[in-house]
Amino acid sequence: MSKDYSYTSNKRKPNGGTVMKVSEIMTEPAIVISQDRTLEEVAEKMLHNHIGGLPVVDDEGKIIGMVTESDFSAKEHAIPFSRNYAPQLFGEWMSTEGVEKAYEAARSIAVKEIMSSPVVTVSEDTTVAEVVRQMLEHRVHRVPVVRDGVPIAMVSRHDLLKLVVQKFQG
Repeated sequence: MSKDYSYTSNKRKPNGGTVMKVSEIMTEPAIVISQDRTLEEVAEKMLHNHIGGLPVVDDEGKIIGMVTESDFSAKEHAIPFSRNYAPQLFGEWMSTEGVEKAYEAARSIAVKEIMSSPVVTVSEDTTVAEVVRQMLEHRVHRVPVVRDGVPIAMVSRHDLLKLVVQKFQG
């Protein structure tokens, strides 16, 4: 059975220049989950750590996907070859009544079955402007910071809000 890990960056470079780097705003450590864990374990870990997403890692700790709180929400999608819409949850079409049953069944669904892949990632040396561009372009709310394919930190919209407050207060 694979383990869940938390990785911490072992060095942070203070930026003396005017271009701000991801290493200056990222949240450490990256809290990750193994691909064989269940959605129930994902939900528990996200609630316990007050976070909205987890990088999914393989047995070597390399990032292979991402699971977020959005993956737990039913999404309305157009039914193929129709003008009608229906809820889709965990990749399955269902009736409105079936949504509650799906949440119950989700306790045993493996993360690898619903994770998003490939994942938008950045490095510690990526500029803040570039990470913001990536988040907007890919419509994501958080981006894992990786070193040699291993998640070491996260940059989220929350980190960008902290940056705004720090700039005005300080």
